[in-house]
Amino acid sequence: MNQCLPVNAKMSKAKKVLDEARETQNRELDLVDKGIVSFEELPGLFNMSYITRLTLSHNKISVISPGIANLLNLEILNLSNNLLSELPVSLSSMPKLRILNCSINRLDNLPRGFGAFPVLEVLDLSYNNLSEQVLPGNFFGMETLRALYLGDNDFEYIPKELGQLKNLQILGLRDNDLLELPREVGELVRLRELHIQNNRLQVLPPELAQLDLLSNKSVMKMEENPWVNPIAEQYLLGISHVIDYLKTETYKIIYNRHMQGGRSGPPPPKADKSKKASRVRA
Repeated sequence: MNQCLPVNAKMSKAKKVLDEARETQNRELDLVDKGIVSFEELPGLFNMSYITRLTLSHNKISVISPGIANLLNLEILNLSNNLLSELPVSLSSMPKLRILNCSINRLDNLPRGFGAFPVLEVLDLSYNNLSEQVLPGNFFGMETLRALYLGDNDFEYIPKELGQLKNLQILGLRDNDLLELPREVGELVRLRELHIQNNRLQVLPPELAQLDLLSNKSVMKMEENPWVNPIAEQYLLGISHVIDYLKTETYKIIYNRHMQGGRSGPPPPKADKSKKASRVRA
């Protein structure tokens, strides 16, 4: 029913939600699927500084106004499933923002200083067009981060600074072009979920075996990678066998040889992502 509404009707619905929120001083604003194209359709939004949750998912927003930083009490911001190709610098100055969801957009860069979020705990940048080349220098300075989702992007490598995220519990890297993981992944002592499926990984750093990825509450997904034979054989027996194998001297020799240029042949080919929705330009 919603999908059949003309654009101006959807716009008036958005304005109605804003007006009602102002009247009731509602701190949670739900503007999902309202056909919003621009923040100009949301007059007075940035004056509603009492808002703690703002959901703008499933709209057609291509630009986030820097004025969003005026929402000083905002804790949760959901911008997923829009048409964003960039984010404002002001976003990372928001003092109370704990959860930021920018998944399923068209981001191919991040603003300078993006890692300056003071209290961010969950960051979802999955299904965009990001790579290691566009990560700002302070990206891994978000020490409060508990969950980082970077799946469905274009990463071939993850910088060694990943090891600085000492509070990280969930790391999502599935469906990228990853050729290797940094050894510093072993420094993520609180990590309990690692998703690396569907990449171009052939080996894993031995340091990974230092993490607690085998408890009942832990998750490790690693399918759909062109593993070297010894890892592939252990994986058929189960994740615990892979982790145990990574601890062996035999494997450390294989890993070091691989990393020093002993790879057999060229790297595995990249997946074809040309038809990805995030690549499409109107």
